[in-house]
Amino acid sequence: MNDIKTLVFDIEKFAVHDGPGIRTVVFMKGCPLHCLWCHNPESQSFEKEILFNSDQCTLCGRCAAVCRFDCHTIAREKHIFTRTNCIQCGKCAEICPADALKLCGREMSVSDVMEEVLKDKVFYENSGGGITLSGGEPLAHFDFTFELLQAAKENGLHTAVETSGFASWQRIEKLLPLVDLWLWDLKAEAAKHEVLTGGPSEPILENLRKVSDCGGTIVLRCPLIPGVNDSEEHLTAIGKLADTLQGIQQIDLEPYHPLGESKARALGKKHAFHAEFASELHKVLWRDILGRYTAVKINVF
Repeated sequence: MNDIKTLVFDIEKFAVHDGPGIRTVVFMKGCPLHCLWCHNPESQSFEKEILFNSDQCTLCGRCAAVCRFDCHTIAREKHIFTRTNCIQCGKCAEICPADALKLCGREMSVSDVMEEVLKDKVFYENSGGGITLSGGEPLAHFDFTFELLQAAKENGLHTAVETSGFASWQRIEKLLPLVDLWLWDLKAEAAKHEVLTGGPSEPILENLRKVSDCGGTIVLRCPLIPGVNDSEEHLTAIGKLADTLQGIQQIDLEPYHPLGESKARALGKKHAFHAEFASELHKVLWRDILGRYTAVKINVF
């Protein structure tokens, strides 16, 4: 095995909403899109980052003492973090007793990841589960993703890839024999897609149709934010598209939640995205509109 490495920002065990059975989800750091509502904004950059939660800081000063680049200043009962000086070495996070500082992203090899994944192999076998690759965007870490999927299949694991589909067809085509399930995001109607996500929708839809034509098994995942991307036009397009796809199992409607807001602030972003929660009425209306145009099973989380 060519033990290639990439940045991983989380490995979630005993996940049950990212494919069948009990799963381990591997989150890779770095994404070519920048969705305004991203609930994991720490996943967007391809570099390590420091998250700083000032509410947890006890002003102990240990971070300032260990930092060689004057990133941390404790003065007048306030902690000032100068990010422009930071080289993301992580020493401040290592020494912080209150977990106010956290280093996001660690370099891991395919062997490192598989060692963690295989610890729970018995649970996959008993539940029909396996490994799910997520991010960020797994297709943006292509060499690592390819090697990891190969290793997973060699160990008899069911494989799923959660993706925006924003990548070259050449990459996706090479992965087809290694992916048992595609969890494919549909984020916005074409007219709004680039403004809301940073990329056009056309290559995403073209790749999705090709995966369908090649016999891929697909779940459509549709994040919905009231007043942002929950238009009748978008829902209608999802329904009509779903009925043209072979191998589609279901459509998952995923209402917005604000987990990303606090993370964005912890990353030093001044303008964190904010939107209203989806009400039960929103969910009923979304299901009703979508159901007019497709016979595919619809889940609302």
